[in-house]
Amino acid sequence: MAGTEIATPGQLARPAVSSGSSFHTAMRILPPSQRQAMFEIYAFCRAVDDIADGDTQHADRLAALEDWRTDIAACYAGQPPAALRGLDEQIRSFGLQQADFEAVIDGMIMDVVATIVAPDAATLDLYCDRVASAVGRLAVRVFGIEERPGIELAHHLGRALQLTNILRDLDEDAGIGRLYLPAEGLAAAGIPVGTPGQVIDHPAIDQVCRTIARDAQAHYDAAASVMARCPSRVVRSPRIMYDVYHEILTRLLARGWQSPRVRVRVPKARLAWIVLRHAIG
Repeated sequence: MAGTEIATPGQLARPAVSSGSSFHTAMRILPPSQRQAMFEIYAFCRAVDDIADGDTQHADRLAALEDWRTDIAACYAGQPPAALRGLDEQIRSFGLQQADFEAVIDGMIMDVVATIVAPDAATLDLYCDRVASAVGRLAVRVFGIEERPGIELAHHLGRALQLTNILRDLDEDAGIGRLYLPAEGLAAAGIPVGTPGQVIDHPAIDQVCRTIARDAQAHYDAAASVMARCPSRVVRSPRIMYDVYHEILTRLLARGWQSPRVRVRVPKARLAWIVLRHAIG
């Protein structure tokens, strides 16, 4: 969200979740207590993401993110701020880990301290862990997945979803000066360093993106293997997220990444079918 106001913890408002969003699609089949926990986690993630994407001064955004870190720490110290009592209740109910909330904040800080343009592969993986897999580590506790497979699932599915987002959002990210494709892949394809817009319009960009798509597919495969070993009742929501985002990846591969790129979406009828399949499965 680009704006002049920053959502500090003390001003937290519960952001509306679109009924057509993949998140809402995956969460609406959960029991009420789990659904509420996921919406509290979503509210936190949305608030810090809005700060990172805002257009206020870097120092103001960093201060706002550190305010969130302080208030999350207060929850774990038994002194939750009034605005975070709902989140604190879910922290207690599901044993959510402070380190995972802090990892998400650290991921947002990566987007604030410097505009990310062609990071090295290790930095990209760290970013994916913080902004996606850390959220997954919170979510699997809510879903009731056992510790070891839960962490493994969060690792792989989080990276799969985030890499899919990166491949889908090339143009939107370039529009705000960001480029998450790894430097090693660009160099291997012979794409010189330039502005994000120049890079994504290079004739060899399809080669780079298809390599990232293969990495994403490997993570999808690993996530599917983990879910196959878990009771079906605890992986219904992650299976929906898997199916929706894997559908996006499949459509991206069919479309390709040569300019001009048409935005890829999953039709509502397909979303409804995915939900029905896992709701009754």
